[in-house]
Amino acid sequence: QGSVDCPNLEFEYGDADGHGAELAELYSYTEEPELSTNRRCFEEDFHAQVQGRRWLELDGAQQKAYVMRLLDALEVVNRDKRLKVARAILYLAQGVFGDCDNEGDVLHWSRHNSFLLYRLGTFTAFLELLNMEIDNSQACSSALRKPAISLADSTELRVLLSVMYLMVENIRVEQEADPPEWKTSRETFRMELSFPVHTEEPFALLLFTMVTKFCSGHAPHFPMKKVLLLLWKVLLFTLGGFEALQAMKVRKREELGLPPLPEDSIQVMRSMRAASPPTYSIELMEQQQQKRGHRSRRPLVKQDSLDIYNERDPFKNDEAGVDEEENDDVDNGIEGELDLMERDAIIPAIPAQRPPIERVSFPKGLPWAPKVRQKDIEHFLEASRNKFIGFTLGQDTETLIGLPRPIHESVKTLKQHKYVSISDIQIKNEEELEKCPMSLGEEEVQETPCEILYRAMLYNLPQYMIALLKILLAAAPTSKAKTDSINILADVLPEEMPITVLQSMKLGIDVNRHKEIIVKSISASLLLLLKHFKLNHIYQFEYVSQHLVFANCIPLILKFFNQNIMSYITAKNSISVLDYPHCTVYDLPELTAESLEAGDNNQFCWRNLFSCINLLRILNKLTKWKHSRTMMLVVFKSAPILKRALKVKQAMMQLYVLKLLKIQTKYLGRQWRKSNMKTMSAIYQKVRHRMNDDWAYGNDIDARPWDFQAEECTLRANIEAFNSRRYDKPQDSEFAPVDNCLQSVLGQRLELPEDFHYSYELWLEREVFSQPIRWEELLHYQ
Repeated sequence: QGSVDCPNLEFEYGDADGHGAELAELYSYTEEPELSTNRRCFEEDFHAQVQGRRWLELDGAQQKAYVMRLLDALEVVNRDKRLKVARAILYLAQGVFGDCDNEGDVLHWSRHNSFLLYRLGTFTAFLELLNMEIDNSQACSSALRKPAISLADSTELRVLLSVMYLMVENIRVEQEADPPEWKTSRETFRMELSFPVHTEEPFALLLFTMVTKFCSGHAPHFPMKKVLLLLWKVLLFTLGGFEALQAMKVRKREELGLPPLPEDSIQVMRSMRAASPPTYSIELMEQQQQKRGHRSRRPLVKQDSLDIYNERDPFKNDEAGVDEEENDDVDNGIEGELDLMERDAIIPAIPAQRPPIERVSFPKGLPWAPKVRQKDIEHFLEASRNKFIGFTLGQDTETLIGLPRPIHESVKTLKQHKYVSISDIQIKNEEELEKCPMSLGEEEVQETPCEILYRAMLYNLPQYMIALLKILLAAAPTSKAKTDSINILADVLPEEMPITVLQSMKLGIDVNRHKEIIVKSISASLLLLLKHFKLNHIYQFEYVSQHLVFANCIPLILKFFNQNIMSYITAKNSISVLDYPHCTVYDLPELTAESLEAGDNNQFCWRNLFSCINLLRILNKLTKWKHSRTMMLVVFKSAPILKRALKVKQAMMQLYVLKLLKIQTKYLGRQWRKSNMKTMSAIYQKVRHRMNDDWAYGNDIDARPWDFQAEECTLRANIEAFNSRRYDKPQDSEFAPVDNCLQSVLGQRLELPEDFHYSYELWLEREVFSQPIRWEELLHYQ
C-alpha cells in the first residue's frame, strides 16, 4: 500500500462511529437470516392481537399496551415460547423494518421503540433473563462437549444482548430533536446503570464477569463480540465520553483551586495536520546503492541537510543512511516478521528520476503550550547550586542567593510555565493521609459512577485485565492460530460450514470483520477505564496500568503494530449491502466474488484507524513518566515498528507515535538520532515541549538506567497502601480501641460448642493443668 504517496486521511476521531455504523457492527453477516425470523415471530403475535393494522399506525397508548402484553408473555417457563417473545421484542428494537421504506425510518423507529421499551421496564426484565442464561449450566456443559461451537449454541444470549445493546446505544446517542421525556429517560437510565439499587453490582461488572467466565473456558458459547460491544457502550454511557471527560477535568481543577488548562487537547489535535512520513523506499534504494559501493554522494547529503533555508526540502536526504542497529532489529527482534512482499513491492516502484520534493512549511508557532513540573524546577536548581555554590537546599525553589542572574531568569521562566496536575495534588493528599491517619480523620469520597465501578472491580481487577488482553491477542491480525488460544469465533461461525467459494469468501470477510470489531471495543473500553480512573484517583489508574503491564500489554500492542499497518487501516472487510439497516429495507443484489473483493469505496476503515489510535494512546498512558516501562519499549525494539506506523498520514495517530518515539529517543543512541532527523524534526514540531527535558540527547538524571525494579515496587506499595486504606473496611488493629479491664474481659460471654461441657474436664487437663506456666515469657513479651 503506497508508503510514499499515502494520501491524507480525512478522519475525525470521536467517542464512536456514526449511529448506523455502530448498530450495524452488532450483527455478523452469518446472523442475517435471523432478522427475518425476528420479524416472523413479531408479526405472528401482533396480527393475532391487532387485526389489520401496522405498528406505525398505533397511537402511543396502544403501543404501550402491546409491549406490556409481550413483557407478561416473557414470564413463562417454556424456553421456546420465551425465545419467541424475546425475538418479537428484538424486532421492535430493530425498528420494525418490515413497515419502513428507507434506512432513516428504520433508525428513527429503532430509537422510538427503544425509549418506549425502556420506560416500560424491558431492560430490567431482560437483565433477569440474562442472569438466568449466564447461570444456565446445561447450555455450558453441552457447549463444552461439542467439538465445534457455532451460532446455534448462543441463540438466547445473542437475542438478549442484542436487545440490551440496541437500547443502550439508542438511548445513549443524543439528538437535537429529542423530546424532553426522552432526555429524562436518558438520565434515569444512566443513573440506573451507574448506581446499582439494593447493593447489587453495577451492570458493567456483570459483563466483566461474563468475559472472565468465557476466558476461563467454563462458558465457550458466550457471544463475546456482543458482550464486549455492550460493555464498551455501557462504560461510555455511564462514565462519559472524551468531551465529557474534558469538562470533568476542567471542573475538578476549579474545585482544587488549580489554574485552568493551557489548551483544550481535543481541539488542538483536530486542527493539527499530518506530516509526510519518512521516505522508506528512498532509504531502501540508497541503502542498496551504498552496499554496492556508491558512497560518493554522502558529503553532499550532509551539506544539504545543514542548509535549512534551501529551496528544496531540508530533510530530504537525512534518512538516506539507515543505521545498522535498526537493520539488525529488522532481522532478529520482535521485528523479525517484516513483510517481504511489501518490501519487494516498494523497490521496483521507484522511477529512475528523483521523486517530486515537497516544500517544508515551518509552523507559525508550536501547537502546545510548554509545561514544567515542580520536580523539573527542583532538578534544575539542584544542578545550578551544585555548580555555583557547592551545596544544595533540598526542595527549596525560592532561595536564589549566590546564583548568577541568568539562572534567576531561567527559574522565572520555568515557574511561569509550571503545571500542577490533578494527580500531583492527589498523591500529596495520599501522603498526608498515610502520615496522619488519626488527625486527618476519614477521607470524604465522592460517590461517582467511576468510584462505584472501581470499588466493584477492585478484587477481581487483575483477572478482568488478563481476560481482555487474552481476547485482544486472539483477535489481533498478527496472531497465529494456536491450539491453546481461546476461540472467539463462536458467535460468527454458522452451523454448516460453507461449501462454495463465494460462501467461503463471505465467511472470511465476516471473520476478519468480527475480529476488527472485538479489537475496537476492547481498545476503546481499556482507554475509557484508564482515562476515567486517572481523573478519579491517580492510584486507581496506576493499579489498572500495573496489571496491564504485568499481563504483557506493552509487547502485545507492539506485536499488533508489527504488521503492514497501512493495509490494516485500508482493509475492506465489510459488505455494505449486507449491513444493517440497509439489508432490511432493500432487496439484496446477487453477490459475486468480484463485488466481495471490491468492498466499499471508503479511503480507510474507520474502526481500524480508531483501534490503532486507541492502542497507541493506551501505550502512551502506560509508559508516560515510567522509565522501567520506557525501557521495555527499547528492549522490545519498538522504534522501527513505530516508525513504520508514521506512514499513516493522520495527524492524531502520528502525534501518539511521535510521543512514544520521543520518550525513548535518549536510549536509542546517537547513530539512530543522526539517521532519523526527519522523525526528530516531526517530534519537535508536533509534541509538547518540557522546558528542560533533554529528550534528544539523554544527559538527563532520569535517563540513567538505575534500578527500575525499585520504581515499580515503590509504586506498587503506594497503590496497595491506598487500596487498603480506602477499601479495606476493618481498620488497622493498631488504632482499634482495646478493652484492658480484667472484669469485663472475663465477664464476656463466649459462644462454646454444644458438646463442650462433655469434654470440659479433658480440655482443662490437656490445655491448662498439663501445660507448665512459663512466667518469664510474660516479662519478655513485647
